[in-house]
Amino acid sequence: MFKILSRIPSRVILRSKMVISVEFPQKSHYSGQRAVALRSRKPKSTAREAQFFVDSKKVRAIGGKGGDGCISLLQIWANDRAGPDGGDGGNGGHVIFQASHEIRDLQAVGSVVRAADGENGQNKDCHGKCADHTIIQVPLGTIFRDESGRIVGDLGREGLMFIAARGGAGGKGNHFFVSDTIQAPRVCQYGAEGENIPYLVEVQSIAHIGLLGMPNAGKSTLLRAITRAKPKVAPYPFTTLKPHLGMVHYDDYVQIAIADLPGLIPGSHKNRGLGIQFLKHVERCNTLLFILDVSAVEPWKHFEQLQYELSQFNKALMKRTQIIVANKIDLPESVENLRELRRRVNVPILEISAKNGTNLNTLLSKIRQIYDEATAAKEAGQEKVKAK
Repeated sequence: MFKILSRIPSRVILRSKMVISVEFPQKSHYSGQRAVALRSRKPKSTAREAQFFVDSKKVRAIGGKGGDGCISLLQIWANDRAGPDGGDGGNGGHVIFQASHEIRDLQAVGSVVRAADGENGQNKDCHGKCADHTIIQVPLGTIFRDESGRIVGDLGREGLMFIAARGGAGGKGNHFFVSDTIQAPRVCQYGAEGENIPYLVEVQSIAHIGLLGMPNAGKSTLLRAITRAKPKVAPYPFTTLKPHLGMVHYDDYVQIAIADLPGLIPGSHKNRGLGIQFLKHVERCNTLLFILDVSAVEPWKHFEQLQYELSQFNKALMKRTQIIVANKIDLPESVENLRELRRRVNVPILEISAKNGTNLNTLLSKIRQIYDEATAAKEAGQEKVKAK
């Protein structure tokens, strides 16, 4: 039995039931040709645990304590008063956050991050070992806010580091305090305590595409249909309480992140139904896909309510790319509602059925087109900055 390759190579040489040489086509940028989304044939896991996306967390960073100095008076066989030989304590470790493209969210970051303490000094002038720094990897674009809400750290580049809490300095041993007048001091220093600082850690951008809509519009069903994510699907409001992230793979090796965001209700900008917390997730998506249940009564009013909530929360959200995805077109009452929706709304509309898989390939092609346009605009902006 041969293993089925997810991407068919251009040339495969087989010998004695072994793949001797495999040549894949070179990666090419999307330039006018239609990129095809790859649908994985591998079955999803049957585990019940849902892997949600953590894009905001309160973290307390505690630096390591410095080691204490040592009080010691050297005594040897030839001289029982050889003098003080107490060593210094080692420095405590720092808490450092480092940006990495290999990390997607803040789920692995603990609520309390504590660095190691430095070792105490010993006799015979042995200094304590300085503790290693605790380095925590976070996604690119992670920002750190202090208790007043001011941004104190922004990790926007790969490998950039932010020292969240400095470790305490090690204390001096009694050998350090020797002077002309005090030849045998019996005093030392305690190691300093490390910094203890709380932060609000946020990921600025969680996904390229955000699925936005009213409760039970079919956002989680759509994400399940086009990615390997497993958000919970149930016929009651607020099934999704935390964002879920899924990746769409294309045949030219491009991956696009799509986030299933919690549903919004009227008055969300006034923090009804945890609205402010939900709207903050919307801020971290570059493109907004409005999922509308066209089988509902007057679905165009749902779109107007969503637009109003976004404008009241942050007017800058209205300038982002927006597309309406008319879901549940397989139901009979959707035909007339879809016709009326097209007449009332000027935003581009794509009609799908996430449950039956209707027009999903068209939706994925449109998502890729939006992604390429945004990438081209970003590269053009960077070139202008370099030219200046």
